[in-house]
Amino acid sequence: MAVVTISRQYGAGGKTLGQMVARKLGYYFAEDDIIQIVAREARVSKDWVECIEREAGSTLLKFISGPGRKKFMQRCSDTQKGYIDEEIYVDLLNQIITKIAKVGNAVILGRGSQYILKGHKGVYHVLLVADRTDRLKFMQEHYSLSPAKAKQVVNRREKRRANLYRKLGRKDYDQPHLYHLVLNMSQLNLRRALKLICALVGR
Repeated sequence: MAVVTISRQYGAGGKTLGQMVARKLGYYFAEDDIIQIVAREARVSKDWVECIEREAGSTLLKFISGPGRKKFMQRCSDTQKGYIDEEIYVDLLNQIITKIAKVGNAVILGRGSQYILKGHKGVYHVLLVADRTDRLKFMQEHYSLSPAKAKQVVNRREKRRANLYRKLGRKDYDQPHLYHLVLNMSQLNLRRALKLICALVGR
């Protein structure tokens, strides 16, 4: 049993390639359902968790406190049964990703999995990078976005990625020493990248 974590500069093809790897190896692909599990464990809505991922650690929530913070969090939630904040989110993320790794045979996309599973036996960490121009082009071609919309999406997700790692207390997420394999997707197509990852896993 093995686990592959895929970190990526947004638009480098992480989700697309991750799904390809999972299909090729017969592995479980863990991405959006991690949010659903976090929401279930915290007994809050998926929208609330997405708000935490999108905004927590940003200037907005850093300075919102008291009634203002409560109203903001209520707008993100459709249930009052539970509660989640940055600390709870990070704790649940650690628990859930660790459990997925224990089961094995999984491809985990993002969410700090390269840090959470650092040093775990049978876990391989992959980073995808690409020139910004190529990442914008990828988004246009694979998601049918206009150039302006692709730029907007990439900018927003890059900020979201930085916010997540800030919550984890990390700034070195694009440093190659953290990974078993770094793939420059400006120089590789998806099919070649798939072969390289499968070779790393030994299948």
